[in-house]
Amino acid sequence: MEELATEKEAEESHRQDSVSLLTFILLLTLTILTIWLFKHRRVRFLHETGLAMIYGLIVGVILRYGTPATSGRDKSLSCTQEDRAFSTLLVNVSGKFFEYTLKGEISPGKLNSVEQNDMLRKVTFDPEVFFNILLPPIIFHAGYSLKKRHFFRNLGSILAYAFLGTAVSCFIIGNLMYGVVKLMKIVGQLSDKFYYTDCLFFGAIISATDPVTVLAIFNELHADVDLYALLFGESVLNDAVAIVLSSSIVAYQPAGLNTHAFDAAAFFKSVGIFLGIFSGSFTMGSVTGVVTALVTKFTKLHCFPLLETALFFLMSWSTFLLAEACGFTGVVAVLFCGITQAHYTYNNLSVESRSRTKQLFEVLHFLAENFIFSYMGLALFTFQKHVFSPIFIIGAFVAIFLGRAAHIYPLSFFLNLGRRHKIGWNFQHMMMFSGLRGAMAFALAIRDTASYARQMMFTTTLLIVFFTVWIIGGGTTPMLSWLNIRVGVDPDQDPPPNNDSFQVLQGDGPDSVGGNRTKQESAWIFRLWYSFDHNYLKPTLTHSGPPLTTTLPSWCGLLARCLTSPQVYDNQEPLREEDSDFILTEGDLTLTYGDSTVTANGSSGSHTASTSLEGGRRTKSSAEEMLERDLGMGDQKVSSRGTPLVFPLQENA
Repeated sequence: MEELATEKEAEESHRQDSVSLLTFILLLTLTILTIWLFKHRRVRFLHETGLAMIYGLIVGVILRYGTPATSGRDKSLSCTQEDRAFSTLLVNVSGKFFEYTLKGEISPGKLNSVEQNDMLRKVTFDPEVFFNILLPPIIFHAGYSLKKRHFFRNLGSILAYAFLGTAVSCFIIGNLMYGVVKLMKIVGQLSDKFYYTDCLFFGAIISATDPVTVLAIFNELHADVDLYALLFGESVLNDAVAIVLSSSIVAYQPAGLNTHAFDAAAFFKSVGIFLGIFSGSFTMGSVTGVVTALVTKFTKLHCFPLLETALFFLMSWSTFLLAEACGFTGVVAVLFCGITQAHYTYNNLSVESRSRTKQLFEVLHFLAENFIFSYMGLALFTFQKHVFSPIFIIGAFVAIFLGRAAHIYPLSFFLNLGRRHKIGWNFQHMMMFSGLRGAMAFALAIRDTASYARQMMFTTTLLIVFFTVWIIGGGTTPMLSWLNIRVGVDPDQDPPPNNDSFQVLQGDGPDSVGGNRTKQESAWIFRLWYSFDHNYLKPTLTHSGPPLTTTLPSWCGLLARCLTSPQVYDNQEPLREEDSDFILTEGDLTLTYGDSTVTANGSSGSHTASTSLEGGRRTKSSAEEMLERDLGMGDQKVSSRGTPLVFPLQENA
């Protein structure tokens, strides 16, 4: 009879597992159908992520109040001889041993409110599922689909917003919330410990912006590309900064009895941990991308697109797990792995694999993101450790508003001091408005809900995500109109000069709209390394670029011949790097035309290249010609040995 009962329990558990997974699949299916209806009707007041949250809320209400309790056999046993908890426990019941695993601590006042509904337990996922399964495709897709042209044009500003801005936001929110906690203690609304480091941790996780709703509307309406790049670049990098910053705050351990007091040595140790984790994760992600590029270059995998795509997928996903296993941050590693894969490995893939990898990670990103937002709605009613505190919630909303303002406006002011083309007030207001919180903040909050402080943070984070996605996301289109930000912009075409609504893109006059203006706008740091990347890294890691035999010293001839792809020698047309989106300066570039070499100043071993513009414009130097070609500025006409060669530009950035 006992064996039959055990088999029935196992069968019931299997059935509940299937029902819980089916619930989420049906949620995603319903979300997809509703998205199609909204797109068909051109409805923009609610984004797909908001829909997923609403459906999750509905299902959560049904599961919470519409399903009866199915388990009432839990019994509290005392182990007075032990002074610590065990991760695995073997219990002897009448000579039979049963294994139990640790799920977390329960406060004495909540022993009678432990969840008795097995179905609700099944739909509550392990937080590691979000980090190891759902986050990697979301973050990798952000790096793999990065619009490099506009990203690197505004790189300096993006780095300032992502690093300095996130740090400023973290400390402002943390200090304001510490004042809120003190107020809660005075009025008797704080029932357990809440330290200053907890407030800083909350400031770090809630500083992770995720303007997915705003960016989706920007993409649909073709809003200004530089504004899109600023928002997208900040959100991608500040997710990485927020997770490393939160890890550094957790690692803060002052010496002495008071482990939450300020200690200078512990502070600088945490700063060192931050720099070490970020740089280590960056290196690991980049190295994995380089290894994948070398494997795809020096093997015949392109003859088997299925194997090529599978290897690309596994190498990319393993980057996240490898970084986590080594004590680094997988989010940072997989982000820079995606950027490296897009810049190098993508060039080595077959045409079929290029299409497959982009579509594969786009689908995984879509499903994972909507799954997380559906789970957010579900968790509001199924999660068992909520701590609702009105004072803390209201204080958090005020703190994130002030933190975002202190993040955007002062940094924009200082950035404009050094920018030739200023970030206009309308752009700053839009960036301030677009500080939504989403999947990353939720994943960081749910990862640890063991203590009273962390449970309050999770509940507050959940409500903040709901508000920002529904209210702020729904107001994006009216805000674009109110701020007079132009839409319907071709992402590959620079806007006309003398447009006050787009100060970021303004030039000094009609002549500045061309290559010189773009060159001046671009981040100087990438102009420094472009020559090295073009002359050495690209030829080594891909099938593109000038042969290493023409760029390396003569005594490296054997190594150059081994590393240079035969496809480079077979290419009889001028080199066209489809993903070359960086900025060139004089002397940065050497072109190979089959049996001839052309330098940036126009000289060559056997012929000279020159560029002519229609309408009788002046002849430009070869460097300016390459600049325009890299940035997608019209068809180029090149004369080689007296024969005009005309080729169109393709922008895949």
